[in-house]
Amino acid sequence: MATTGKKTILAALIANVGIAIAKFVGFAITKSSTMLAEGIHSSADSANQLLLLLGTQRAKRTPNPKHPFGYGRERYFWSFVVALILFSLGSLFAIYEGIEKIRHPHALENASWAIGILIFGIFIESFSFRTAIVEAKTIKGETSWSKFVIRSKQPEIPVVLLEDAGALFGMVIALAAISLVKITGEPLWDGIGTLSIGVLLGLIATVLAREMHSLIIGEAASDDDYEKIEKLIQNSNEIVHVVEIRTQHLGPEEILIGARVAFDESLQAKEIADAINNLEATIRNEVKTAGPIFIEPEIFNES
Repeated sequence: MATTGKKTILAALIANVGIAIAKFVGFAITKSSTMLAEGIHSSADSANQLLLLLGTQRAKRTPNPKHPFGYGRERYFWSFVVALILFSLGSLFAIYEGIEKIRHPHALENASWAIGILIFGIFIESFSFRTAIVEAKTIKGETSWSKFVIRSKQPEIPVVLLEDAGALFGMVIALAAISLVKITGEPLWDGIGTLSIGVLLGLIATVLAREMHSLIIGEAASDDDYEKIEKLIQNSNEIVHVVEIRTQHLGPEEILIGARVAFDESLQAKEIADAINNLEATIRNEVKTAGPIFIEPEIFNES
């Protein structure tokens, strides 16, 4: 994994551990279900960052006979696990607590403490979110934020971006809910806030699970990389026709490339082999994420 991605994960981990402790202290003081839900949320996020780091370490293992293409997809798998944890520990717990609190509301104790802790959490989480945004800008280019999250082949930064965004919005919801409880004296708002946080986390977890599922199954190279590969093959002097090109990400920084092409009929076997070797070297030089390349000679019949 790139150093920038690791920096983003570590920043989020440090922030979430500190915020989780503060939220649980707030829950102990106020008995607010919103604070409890937020504490569980931050704890889940902390565990998620550790899982992302685990995935990056396991992905570095060298290929072997059982896994000849390496372990690059470990990063996708553990990011998918992150989505499951966010949904189960974060979303489902908050939804359950929110429904229970709406059905059986009770007055909050020392709501001012919860408000102060949430303001502190928003301040700290903003630094983590800013770090993720700065690092994401170095790789997203002109792509919109929504397309970056959906199309990125590097799972860690999009995952942390969505987690941090969810954490910030969650704390804003919690702050609004507890403030309304304090202003109106109606504890029902605490349950509504908790339920709203659960729904928010569920939506984020669903988006993450969908995207990581797609990457685990195997996504093709980006449009830019595919067009570059196609152009390089078509520009080869020895190739008269490109029958088929297939690509698949074996990991964020490695693309499997397979192509069926028709060579000039006048070429001998050694000349075709040399042409294939030269083409593979050219592709690897121009497409830095190119991994295994398989070029299959094909008989081309114009009729």
